[in-house]
Formats: sequence, C-alpha cells, structure tokens
Amino acid sequence: MNICVFLSAADLDDRYTVPARAFARELGARGHGLVWGGSDAGLMKVVADGVHEAGGRLTGVSVTFLSHKVRHGVDDMVVARDLAERKALLLQKADAIVIMVGGLGTLDEATEILELRKHGLTDKPVVLLNTAGFYDGLRQQFERMDAEGFLPVPLSELVHFADDGVAALDHLEARVG
Repeated sequence: MNICVFLSAADLDDRYTVPARAFARELGARGHGLVWGGSDAGLMKVVADGVHEAGGRLTGVSVTFLSHKVRHGVDDMVVARDLAERKALLLQKADAIVIMVGGLGTLDEATEILELRKHGLTDKPVVLLNTAGFYDGLRQQFERMDAEGFLPVPLSELVHFADDGVAALDHLEARVG
C-alpha cells in the first residue's frame, strides 16, 4: 500500500519527532511505501528517513517553488507546477492518507481530502494521527460539526482518529485490500 502522509516540513521537538520516526519505521517495515511532499527538511525528513531505513519505497511530490528542498536519491520524485497540482498528484499516487502534525499547509491538505470524501469523490481511507494531543481541538470542532448537522456524512465515515502510528496503520490495513 502507498500511504500519503501530510505533515510539516518544520523542525519540531521530540514530542513529535520520536513518534514520527517510530511510525515511519513501522510503515516501512510493514512493506508500505511513503508518498509525501518530497522535502528533505524537518518532520518530512524524519519520516522519509525512517521509511527508507526500514526498506520502504519513497515517492515525493514537491512543487516548483520548493524544488530546492527536495530529497535526492528517492524512488520517484515529481515536481508539480503549483500547490493544487501537488495535492492532486499526492492523492493520485496514494492508496490511503495519514495526516500528521503540521501547520496551514497540512490543514489545507487535510480539509481538501475530507471534502473529497464528503462528496464521494474518493473512498481512500484517512487517519488523523493525533500525536501528543496535537489535534484535540480540531477533533472537538469536527465532532461539533457532526453533532450539529454540518456534515452530510457521519464523521466516522470521513476520518479515523488514532493516537499512535501502529493504530493508524492497523486501521488502514483493515480497509485497503
């Protein structure tokens, strides 16, 4: 399975890097490939390193204005014209999606895939990996949207929340053949 991971390219502390590295090694050890933003910086580098160390395949999708930050020596690297094309290519190359900690770019990617699922435009499973409670507030907001009728599809059908990488991968493996 090729798993697209949306996450930060920022340098983060051990609360995020240690679980990210463990998740990445587990992903690679289980024989899955990583599809990610292609950056060789920050948390993106940590995850790519972990998958690579465990023998997993690396597929990067960067964007022209970030092409100076791409990781070299990967199995496949594509440079998109703009962010819209990048997101489309990331989703095209993936069988499933994991959303890890990140900033505005990660949040943009997360809401786009959830919107596509809401409208039935993709059935790829999505896991929000809630490392160190990072997405507790977002989860609360999503639950409120669900409870108050803002979601035409139950939240449980849009996204699965997992507190650790093993639970995230177990959920995806149970849904992707």
